[in-house]
Amino acid sequence: MAGYDAEVPAVQTAPAGAPVPVHDGVLARVRTQLPEFTGALQRVAELVLTDPASAARSTIVELAERSGTSPATVTRFCRALGFEGYSDLRIGIAGETGRAARTGGWSVDIGREIQPTDPLDRVLGQIMATDTRAMHDTAALLDLREVERAADAVAAASRVDIYGASGSALVGGELQLCLHRIGIAAWVWNDVHNGLASGALLGPGDVALGVSHSGQTREVIEVLAEASSKGATTIALTSFPRSPLADVADIVLLTATQATTFRPDALSARHPQLVVLDLLYIAVAQRTHERAHASFQVTARAVAGHRASREVE
Repeated sequence: MAGYDAEVPAVQTAPAGAPVPVHDGVLARVRTQLPEFTGALQRVAELVLTDPASAARSTIVELAERSGTSPATVTRFCRALGFEGYSDLRIGIAGETGRAARTGGWSVDIGREIQPTDPLDRVLGQIMATDTRAMHDTAALLDLREVERAADAVAAASRVDIYGASGSALVGGELQLCLHRIGIAAWVWNDVHNGLASGALLGPGDVALGVSHSGQTREVIEVLAEASSKGATTIALTSFPRSPLADVADIVLLTATQATTFRPDALSARHPQLVVLDLLYIAVAQRTHERAHASFQVTARAVAGHRASREVE
């Protein structure tokens, strides 16, 4: 499937008074919604991400002045994230930056770009730091109740069809291999024609899972919508909860990313995607323990003869 860049949906404000979970990563939510912000809201978001500790210490007037906006804009920014006001945002950022400080923080500046002349040890440190941060942000964003719903659906499914394009197809292929190993009938499709045909053959009791970092890949949206129209349970794995892909899914699993030079968002999303799908796979294996255990034994015996023998001197 070819990638598709659609217009980013407009910012949607969370309902007034909606509770914001303490464990929910504030900065992760800002990064997730950053592409949806425009103009003044985007300037506030970028300032918060550039120096969160300073943002947590600033008054609403100070943050507005530093971002070249107004206190009213900062208030709109807070409400777009689900906070009632600026004080709640400050508390959330302060708590998050405080936890990072207590655990030693990140060994490498997350915001620093990798330079062409950087030595490999510096590049390795940057990759480790950004991936680690992306994992923590994903854990903060992920709704485990949605993972449980997805695991229940997959464990009970007659078949599971997985759709993705480019790197997302590779991620989907990893899940297909894992599910197949524990006796779950699963297929992965990366061609829109074959994907639409497979989606058309699904029905109630089946599961269709679409993988797209942006949630805007037209082909993945189309095949998930086709599967949904036939009554299949649909799952979206994306970094954008208000994306077109999320809109056509019954269950949405969220990931966070940390882009660096030479690793744009779509590539840096791969490890968080794999972590979420690994969690889903483990949850399915727990729910089908006896079948999963028996399948592991059968498949292990089947491939045992192709392992090189090791002679001990």
